[in-house]
Amino acid sequence: MSSNQPRLSIGLPVYNGEKFIKAAIDSLLDQTFEDFELIISDNASTDKTEEICRAYAEQDKRICYYRNDKNIGCARNFNRVFQLSSGEYFKWAAYDDLHSPDFIKKCVEVLDQDPSIILCHSQAYFIDEQGNYLQNYNIKLKADALKPHERFHELLIKHLCYQCYGVIRASALRMIPPMGGYGNADGILLLRLGLLGRFYEIPEYLFFPRSHPQQSMSMFFPNYLLFADKNDKSLLSTMPDYYAYSVWFDSAKKGQILLPHWRIIWEYILSIWLSPLSLDERLCCHRSLHQQLKGTEYLLLKDLLIALQRLWKGSQPLSMQEQQVTL
Repeated sequence: MSSNQPRLSIGLPVYNGEKFIKAAIDSLLDQTFEDFELIISDNASTDKTEEICRAYAEQDKRICYYRNDKNIGCARNFNRVFQLSSGEYFKWAAYDDLHSPDFIKKCVEVLDQDPSIILCHSQAYFIDEQGNYLQNYNIKLKADALKPHERFHELLIKHLCYQCYGVIRASALRMIPPMGGYGNADGILLLRLGLLGRFYEIPEYLFFPRSHPQQSMSMFFPNYLLFADKNDKSLLSTMPDYYAYSVWFDSAKKGQILLPHWRIIWEYILSIWLSPLSLDERLCCHRSLHQQLKGTEYLLLKDLLIALQRLWKGSQPLSMQEQQVTL
């Protein structure tokens, strides 16, 4: 490792983030841990994001700004910032979230002290558009269990995937497939990391995800704050629009016939068989999959019905009005 290589790489993918990105970058530059590079990948923004980011890059040599010629979708942009990174540790950052000044320092200290931990994050609470406190994020996962199948079981619980914004060992990220272009891709990525090693949650509120109408969760999962507050069984039927999420993760899928819940099941199963587990651990993971997803079979049927409707609609002759539009 060269002397000028940063210990930590922070990847910040962004699209049209002019409203919040200054505060997000300031929050990162104000960290007490300073040995990092900040990689910004602009997904062909049409607002003032480019102007803002270039100004920051000119002021701080730790910042590298990249701009995509066209919007490549969320997943590819998330993967791009990791591909451009060089640090021992890696952290994704959202353009609208904030961090306590000692968030990174405390996460790095945990990872330095315990090699069995591959991801460190903190407790979180939500803030509004003005940065005011809204509520705590109360979903707690026991992802620090020693056995991989026990971590798998925990990470199957419905949660909002904020561990993705913790500090992660880059070597662990390189051992799993990149983030996919489908619904719950961030949850699958965490699941695969959890099969490799333990997570640790710092028992302090150091991370502040922002809730606002322009974010993906507000658009595709409008009741997520209620879900995050209670985390009870009665709310497990409250599901995001995974079809819309699939298109958000990969814009090339717009208009295609998708089976988003079948895809998630397949990725769960694939995660089990891609991981270095014993036969007994694999069986335990399959048992957890059955237990945790029991009662959601109707979503698989819903996928098939929607696909059949789209096929039927696509096979019908165009009306006179539709023909005129296509001409």
